[in-house]
Amino acid sequence: MTQHENGAPRWPLPEELPLPVIMDQSWIDAVFLHWRIPEPVAARFMPRGVQPDTFDGNSWAGLIGFRMKEAGIGRGPGIPHLGSFTEVNVRLYSREPDGTRGVVFLSLDANRLPVVLAARAAGLPYVWSRAGSEPHSAPARVTSYSVRRFRQGARSIFRVAPDLSTSAENPLSIHLTARFGLHSTFMGRTVYIPNTHEPWPLYVADVLEVEDGLLGAAGIEVVGPPESVLYSPGVRTQFGRPRFLGQ
Repeated sequence: MTQHENGAPRWPLPEELPLPVIMDQSWIDAVFLHWRIPEPVAARFMPRGVQPDTFDGNSWAGLIGFRMKEAGIGRGPGIPHLGSFTEVNVRLYSREPDGTRGVVFLSLDANRLPVVLAARAAGLPYVWSRAGSEPHSAPARVTSYSVRRFRQGARSIFRVAPDLSTSAENPLSIHLTARFGLHSTFMGRTVYIPNTHEPWPLYVADVLEVEDGLLGAAGIEVVGPPESVLYSPGVRTQFGRPRFLGQ
């Protein structure tokens, strides 16, 4: 990670997106909750050929909520209705031998069944759930997300109060959010799907409530409140051509 001349960490620049663009979408009112976990725990969930990406010798597990808006195929317009929904995901962080960093999703809960079925066919662990959100709004300044799965019954609810006067530019916050791709397994091979977007505008936030069963359902045990709590009004992102590791 590079630094500004004043010593503050600098947001890393994404690599040029491999064309063609396969998807375009916005992520709105994002809440990032993170817990420190042992690296050997994260290693159990890594696809073949990648390892946990650590910070200060630890891996991190994230519970992330946001509102998907106007997701569309290629550079086209957002798909009506199906392209906008609430998503809550559980994720870990990965690194290839060449240093390429990514995200490994353990679950992604959404309330659009066709989206869930299409994503699962592509190897992503989407789960059909009753997922809802209450977006950030003044003067309450509270953003909340909730999930109730239709099967197995796992639930989650979390609420935060962002402090929009205090930006989060510390190395840990950038490590957890400056991710320009995901690692997954497709047809028995590890695949990397790149994406690009402007730096997240990040703010610190206070936790008002966390009652989560999604991390445990994914096989990750955490204790106590999250160590890192962040809020962002959102970014627009595009996904590019996937590649298999070893190509």
